[in-house]
Amino acid sequence: MHVGQAGVQMGNACWELYCLEHGIEPDGSIPPDKIAYDSSDNCFNTFFSETGCGRMVPRAIMVDLEPTVIEEEGKGYRHIDKSPLRVSTAVVEPYNAVLTTHTTIANSDCAFMVDNEAIYDICRRKLGIERPSYANLNRLIGQVVSSITASLRFDGALNVDLTEFQTNLVPYPRIHFPLAAYAPVVSVDKAFHEGMSVSEITAECFDPSNQMVKCDPRQGKYMACCLLYRGDVVPKDVNVAIAIMKTRSGIRFVDWCPTGFKVGINYQPPTVVPGGDLAKVQRAVSMLSNTTAIAEAWGKLNQKFDLMFNKRAFVHWYVGEGMEEGEFTEARQDLAALERDYEEVATDSEVSYIKSEF
Repeated sequence: MHVGQAGVQMGNACWELYCLEHGIEPDGSIPPDKIAYDSSDNCFNTFFSETGCGRMVPRAIMVDLEPTVIEEEGKGYRHIDKSPLRVSTAVVEPYNAVLTTHTTIANSDCAFMVDNEAIYDICRRKLGIERPSYANLNRLIGQVVSSITASLRFDGALNVDLTEFQTNLVPYPRIHFPLAAYAPVVSVDKAFHEGMSVSEITAECFDPSNQMVKCDPRQGKYMACCLLYRGDVVPKDVNVAIAIMKTRSGIRFVDWCPTGFKVGINYQPPTVVPGGDLAKVQRAVSMLSNTTAIAEAWGKLNQKFDLMFNKRAFVHWYVGEGMEEGEFTEARQDLAALERDYEEVATDSEVSYIKSEF
């Protein structure tokens, strides 16, 4: 289900990629030379339904109060907004983010966070795009979403399903906001000059400049980390890469979770959009990590919320739509409690370590 303008446009980028991965044309047909589908192969059935005339229809619902975006996306996945964007597209974005998090925190099991500013910087630095568009950002996010769902659609040496993500990434019910990273992010003109080994792309994921939320995990502690590899990857190379990461001083885990890593390996190599920004590569990795450093992102969001709400700026628009001012206060208190939850996880780890020394 894709909700709101951002959700619909992000979903459009994901379905564009899914169709390319499965050889499905924009009209839902499958060219004869790409048909590798029969009644025993359910990879299409995961996200597509087949009509009586043999067309593949996405299993998706798009919801928005403003119909223009949905109508545009309904014309086909190739109609993607390519206009340059501002990092924040709404003055009231802090209100929306805090209110949404408060409303959904008790009703979601795992929520993967992405930050426009962080992805914007990745596109500029890694892909050389001076003014990234929504298409640039959403296609990069699409690669992460595709990696998360690849195990449902393709075979692999160590496939990890969605239930395993939740089990391995969420130590406590409210601490369910993993940080996402993807590597390699490389443009076509630099593809032959960049390091592409398993160890190199794994190291890239732990670099704060490659992560999709503005925070620094080196200042926090990891509670869990999922590494989802695709393409030409073997377990031996993954074990070597992880062993190297464990020796780095900036990568610290809480003491009550000594194993830390969950690995998935899928045989299907990453697919790229023809004529897009990303180069086609033999292997890639998406990292989903639960780190106490994400509290830094909550802190920045709460600060922006406070600057406006202390003056009650723009609140009347929400009240006019039926909300009460008290809902803002309640939401902000919940987010403050979430910040404390993350701080306590890190503090408990440090206290436990000090006690063990004596």
